Order: sequence, then C-alpha cells, then structure tokens
Amino acid sequence: MGVVVQHLQPPPPAPSQDRLRGQTRKLNSPGSAPVRRDQEVPPPPKPRRGRGWPLAASGAPSLWARGSVAGRRAERGGLMGRRRGRGRRGREQEAAPRPPSGRVASTGGSSAASKRSAAAMGYTRDRFALRMAPAGGRRAPAIHRGYYVRAQAVEHCVRAFLLSTQGCPLRQIISLGAGFDSLFFFLKSEGLLCHTVVFEVDFPDVARPKAALIRGTEELITLVGNDASAQALGATAFSGEDYRLLGVDLSELPRLEEALHRAGLDPKVPTMLLAEVVLTYMAVERSDALAQRTRFLQRGWTQCSIVNMNEFYSHIVLGEERQRIQALEPFDEFEEWHLKCSHYFILVASKGETPAPNLLFPGLEASLTHSLPCFAGTLAASACAPVSGLRRYGHRSVIIAPDVILTTGGFGDHGGRHCRLTELHALIKQKDGWQGSRVTLAEPGEAWDGRLFHSLTLLQAGWAVVFGGRRSPVRPALEVCCLRVLESASASASGTLRVELTRLLPVEELPLPRWRHTATTVVHQGEAYLFVYGGCCSRQAVLADWCFLRLKEEGELSCQQIPVDGPVPAGRHSHSACGWAGGVLIAGGLDAAEQPLGTILFLRPAGKGFQWHSVETHPPVTPRYSHTAHVHRGRLLLVGGVWFHAPAVPGVTVIDLATGLTAEYCIDTASLEWPLMLHNHSSVFLPDEEELLLLGGGGNCFSFGTHLNCHPVRLALASMWSEP
Repeated sequence: MGVVVQHLQPPPPAPSQDRLRGQTRKLNSPGSAPVRRDQEVPPPPKPRRGRGWPLAASGAPSLWARGSVAGRRAERGGLMGRRRGRGRRGREQEAAPRPPSGRVASTGGSSAASKRSAAAMGYTRDRFALRMAPAGGRRAPAIHRGYYVRAQAVEHCVRAFLLSTQGCPLRQIISLGAGFDSLFFFLKSEGLLCHTVVFEVDFPDVARPKAALIRGTEELITLVGNDASAQALGATAFSGEDYRLLGVDLSELPRLEEALHRAGLDPKVPTMLLAEVVLTYMAVERSDALAQRTRFLQRGWTQCSIVNMNEFYSHIVLGEERQRIQALEPFDEFEEWHLKCSHYFILVASKGETPAPNLLFPGLEASLTHSLPCFAGTLAASACAPVSGLRRYGHRSVIIAPDVILTTGGFGDHGGRHCRLTELHALIKQKDGWQGSRVTLAEPGEAWDGRLFHSLTLLQAGWAVVFGGRRSPVRPALEVCCLRVLESASASASGTLRVELTRLLPVEELPLPRWRHTATTVVHQGEAYLFVYGGCCSRQAVLADWCFLRLKEEGELSCQQIPVDGPVPAGRHSHSACGWAGGVLIAGGLDAAEQPLGTILFLRPAGKGFQWHSVETHPPVTPRYSHTAHVHRGRLLLVGGVWFHAPAVPGVTVIDLATGLTAEYCIDTASLEWPLMLHNHSSVFLPDEEELLLLGGGGNCFSFGTHLNCHPVRLALASMWSEP
C-alpha cells in the first residue's frame, strides 16, 4: 500500500525558513527513473514471491504550484486566477532552483516544533511528540488544527493497514522523509506494532540527531530496544529490534535501495509506504506529472483513492472528537482552515493482497452525495485603477452617499506590516473611475477602534450604523457607532472625506456581543428597524438568536420585541443577509459543527410581525459561507465564499426568487495580474452600471504567507441578465 499525505505545510516561525517558499526538492519513487513532466506515474514493482511487493511508488499533486499563492489555479475554493508567477515574487519562484538538502532538512525541526505545540495544547494525545523538539513558542490555532488533522489521517491509515494484515507473520512500514516524527513510538507504546518493522528515512543531517535523541532518552530507547547500528553497514543511523533509522537523501535512488536492503527490508511481506508531506518538496514538473488519480490505475496499481481533509475531518473524525477540538482554544480562522484542508489530502494506492482504499474510508463515498455545480456562463472581471488602503479582509463596505463608498475596519496592510486597521477608507466616483480618498474624522482625536467582522448598515443617505465585531476572538467590540458623511459633494475636489463618528449609548436588553453576524434594515408598521441575526461570540458559541433595534432621534438604540413565527433556523455565522420585499433574505453560513449551509431563508412580513420561510431552490445551492450577497431584478446574487463540495471555486450564484431556479457563473480572471481570493471580502452593487465592485479579501495561505487582493475589481453582469 502507498499512502501520501500532501498539504500546505504551516509556515515555520524562523525568518530564515521564509526563503524556502517556492523552493522544491526532487523525489522519485524508489526503484524508478526520474519522472519528467510528460511521463506517467511509475508502475508498482512486481512482487517476487508471496503476497507482498518491495515498494509502493506513491505520488500526489502539489496543488499550489511553485509554492506560491501566485501559482497555478487552486481547486475547491481559495484562489482564482489563471496567470502564474506574476510580479517579483512570482518571477523569483518560477526560477527557483532546487534548494540545498540542508534547507529542506531544516523544515523537519519546524514541523517537530509545531507537532509539539499541538500536543502540548491537547490536540494530539501523543506524549512522544513532546520529546522530539525542545519547548518553544506556541503556534497559532490554525497551525494546531492542521497538524492535528494530519496526524489523525496518517494514524487512521496506519491502523487500517495494521488491522488488515494482523494475521501475517511479518509486515513493514517505510516512512519516507520521516523527520522527527514520533509515530513509531506512539504506536509501539499502544501495542500496535507486533510483528512489524518500521523503517524511517530522511537526510543524514536529520537522522543523526534523531538517533542521538533516541539514545539519550530512556523512554525512547526502552521502546526501540538495544541499538545495533554500530554493527550495521552504510546509512543506518539507528537499528533497534523493530525500528531502523536510515540517513539517505531520497533523491539518490540507488543508495536508498541499497540502504533499505542492508537494513533488512523484506520484499516478500506486506509493506506500507508512507510519504507524509514529502511530495511538497518535489519540483513542480514532477508533481504535475503525478497529479491525476487515473495515472496510478493506468500504471498497474489495482486501486487508488483520494480523500481531502475536509472530507476526512467531516466524515471520518467522530462528532464528539470534533467538538473536543473546537473547545480547546479560541478559533476564528475558519476560511484559512477549510481552504487548507481542501488542498491537503491522502492518496492511497494498493496492489496485491493489501487493504483496498475504500476499506480505509468506509461509507465515505456514500456520504459525499453532493452534485458538482454546472456553470451556466462566465462573468468577466477587470481590475480598477490602483488604490491604496484596500488590501484588507474582514472589513465592511457600503455606498454611504451618492458616488461615495465607505469601507471600515478589517485586518490588512498598513505601513508595510499586517495589523488591525484603524483608518477608514473611501472611494469617490470620478469621470474616469473610482479613486481613493482620505477620510478624516470630524472630532479631533477620535479614531476607529480597529474592529473586524462587524456589520455596517445604511440607515439613510449619508448615515450608517456599525454593530458588533471583534478585536480578537476573546475581545468583542461592545460599542455601537454611527457614521455620518459631512460635505460629500466637496470630497472629489478636496480629496478628503469628512466623517462624523458617534458612539451611541449602551443598548438595554441587547443580546450577546457578536461578530460574523448580519444587520439588515427592515420595516415594521411604518418604522425602520435593524434586524441583527446570528454570528459568533467569545464562548466559542454559534448564535441562533436575533433582535430588532430601533434608532431613536436622540441617537439611542433600543431593543423592540416583534413577534416572529415559524421554525427557528439553525445557528450560523459568516452568512449573508439582504433586504427584500420588506423582509430579509439570509443565505448560507457556517453552522455550529463548522459545516457550510446551503439553505436560503426569508424572514417575511406576516400579520403583526414576521415569519421564517424556507426558499426552495432547484438545483440546491452548494453550501458556502464567507460570501457576500445582493438582490437585483428579483434575483439573489451570492458572490464568492468558501465551499467544500466542488472542484471549482465559488463565483456568482444567481437565484430567481420567483421560481427558485439557480445558476452558477464562474469568474474569468484572465485580465487580472494576481490571484483573486473571494472570501472575507466586501462587495458593492452599482445599480446604474449593473456591475459589482469587489473590495479587498484574502487571508493567510499556509505556508505561503498572507495574500490580500491588490485592487478593486469590477464584475460585469450584463451577460447574466440576458440568460433565460
């Protein structure tokens, strides 16, 4: 059996490691010739005798080519863009040479430190991970989750292999690029390695210090037994009773094969080949050549299966375990987590009397019953003139006055560093397009508080209210603010927009502070109200409540009790909400189990209050979250977002509110010079032009740094209205 775990490795903390971005290490399967771009996957070696075979040649695609978010188009959400290697970083990466082995080897130390941090926080129950790296800095929650799901996936596959071969007198596991991994010690302590020999292979500069660490740790040496490496020949750095540690460069195939032979590898017994985050360092030409599942089947592998980590985590990891992970520490990096998991997968290929891949993931194919979206057309995207100050995410934007777009909050670029932003931003429409304008607050010394994931709702021309948001996952923003534009007509001439910021009095009976919620204007009995729905709170809870807020003339908000009938919808956050027909349309979102929702809800006026109503769509809307939405011509437009269940990234989904018919449109980004990431963005509908203006968006792309959309993007919708 061959098992490959391929993913975007979380970024190492040391600055020197940043230089490794885009660099790759060549790797071929043992016993095979170098793989060119136009070659197929090498066939598996034929068994000599018995049920086993020497080595399983495994491979998997590096989905983010050249190690950069400026690389090839990514699948299942995240990057949009057909061009690669644009800009200084792209050119450097396109010409990146093969890195020295020392640089690649050093990534093992960073990985061990991250695994240690995850174990210390309780994500994994592997006490041996704490032995493999010195105590260091605590990693970010998204990195912890990444290493957790990686460990779970590998352990799941290894356990399945051991279970299916437990009647065999001997079986073998070969771990390529093992680094300072502690899997052997964990499995041995659990009593799972009876009649099993484990071979670990990595660079000599990695194997030697790991061997020294084992010799110097009583608990480890007890598990592996006496070290016989002094009598061993060649590359063996440590030789225990059922454990061999080899120091060999994986690209030196003859030496690798010889080292395994001398270490006692038996080609006649069931063997599992494990390549855990090794193919990440292959040259892109080689990884592209291994990109398709069919290549393995065509080259003689009996069966092959691929499962990405969103599928694995949602369907294989038990619900109780997922709840345990959610409760370990504050977390608000959902988009980065899910996009990482969509590019982070296990590929299992097998031949001979070994477990079939579908036995490793029982019932998974039946669970994945979703249908892929069928795209009805393409919408052209074009970049606006460069505007500074909009490289951000988690912000909000609104047309606050004629030809004036105000953007508030978010996390982004300020003075060459990434931080929570404390400056407002404005776009002013000119004859030749939209231009940036400096925003000054009317009150001297007043400043925006740096919140993100808040709501910004237009009350009337020139007035907008800011509700909720957060400074960190444990520091919600408590104040409700009102923004009023002063002298907007003169802004185009002066280049400066003056805005008055008023902090409203605390609201009595206000529900829990929240972020990633929505706030929409509704009308009830001739009065305008702010309908606040859903979101997250500091207790890691996903909220299902709502409230109606009324703004009094004296600048005070008050909660009003308005009857709402119908079944209470499931809690959600990162959904969208649009005013329509006197009510509110709510689409998508992420539920309490961190699963995207595909439901469309309508809070419609009814009698003395409102009523929840479910909008049926045909075909069903692909579940998503972190999108934006608009209503025009009786159609609901869902823009961008993150989804699990499709090989393409979300573009624009159009829902006819009269018939429920849906249509998906992909976004043509050929004219853009950078990848377009449509999550955590904002969008504004321009009714006169019937266009969308996309502002900001992006996030952390493990392990390639933070990508923020460079400039505003116009999305022409004219072709969409002509569709039947």
